[in-house]
Amino acid sequence: MRPLTADVAVVGAGPAGAAAAIGLARAGRHAVVVDRSPFPRDKYCGDGLTTGALRLLEHLGLDPASISSWQAATSLVIRAPSGLEVSYPFSRRGQYAATVQRRQLDASLVTLARQAGAEVLDGNACEGITVDADRVVLKLSGTGPLHARYAVAADGMWSPVRRMLGLSLPAYRGDWHAFRQYFTGVGPQATASMRVWFEPEILPGYVWSFPLPGGAANMGFGVSRATHRTGSLARLWDELRSRPHIAAVLGPGATPEDRPRAWPIPTRLGDLPLATERVLFCGDAAGVGDPMTGEGIGQALLSGLLAAEALAGAGPDDEVAARERYRSGVARHLERDFVFTRMLGRALRSPRGCNAAVGISGATPWTRRNFARWLFEDYPRALVLTPDRWQRGALGGGAFEHPPARSAQETPPGTGTTG
Repeated sequence: MRPLTADVAVVGAGPAGAAAAIGLARAGRHAVVVDRSPFPRDKYCGDGLTTGALRLLEHLGLDPASISSWQAATSLVIRAPSGLEVSYPFSRRGQYAATVQRRQLDASLVTLARQAGAEVLDGNACEGITVDADRVVLKLSGTGPLHARYAVAADGMWSPVRRMLGLSLPAYRGDWHAFRQYFTGVGPQATASMRVWFEPEILPGYVWSFPLPGGAANMGFGVSRATHRTGSLARLWDELRSRPHIAAVLGPGATPEDRPRAWPIPTRLGDLPLATERVLFCGDAAGVGDPMTGEGIGQALLSGLLAAEALAGAGPDDEVAARERYRSGVARHLERDFVFTRMLGRALRSPRGCNAAVGISGATPWTRRNFARWLFEDYPRALVLTPDRWQRGALGGGAFEHPPARSAQETPPGTGTTG
């Protein structure tokens, strides 16, 4: 069988892989994306999108109106362990947070990758990889071998590419464990706002309820492996959602739409490999998730775009420059916020610290408004400590402020507004 060729082979067609493929195609590079699953396919997730993720989706050309499960949020309500509830409003200038089912979001990104000029071979698993001096060669399940100058491994938490290259961390099972379930017929409180409950025994973890169209919601919880023994997550979920203050928001008419689903979340940027020879790792494969919240879609999109930027800038023959460009981009636009957020997340490990954080953030209209922006990554988490990012646009408006979406070339990846 005749081998396929490409400038870059992208393994994994989730947000990180799709973003990398779109960025490469727009830079004039031939990208071939492979994924073992045919699209659309489900992806276990809380389905929440931060402002940083929304801005990147706008940059990629996504149209929210084309996705039926898209639900923009107008506010966030947080309940502290003490029982104090604070409502944090989002600005009405554009979108600052949204919920969208990953089945539809990821399929839309794959469509955008194809429209940009990338070749997508979904339903093709990567079964082997060889790295030579001038290329990588992928063994695919459904076609002949794929030869490319570089590979982008965006193949998830368990990253088969990382394993095949002998770079996996022994016994690593993620840093957070999450559990979600869809409900229909939820109550008015669940449809009106995003909600987060900090329950004392799962701190710094939390329970969430994110609204979807038609009276539906994605509800679930996440726990940190560092502070919580996972045990039976199903039993814990039954107990958590039966608590009066959570059940009251869910509403008496709420009906489970599916069975609960669990998944691990890697937040190990700096410990998992970021680049080796002619391979760059993105998204969950690089452990770029937020260590305080477990959120990872925005980080995945940004890492994919940074990988595309590095490969396009380095050219086909300078793998050293490609690795260094990528590492430098990740350090500037992801790593500093990662370290800062990990330190702040320690304050949420105790009820006392969590109560204080919610109380201070809800003290005035100004603190409520700006805490919501900071929490949803409207601007870089460590902006105050990184003056090189004090630039025009670092405190900009929300995404999708002027439909149709702004030109994909207007806001380059890694600017101050993306975190």
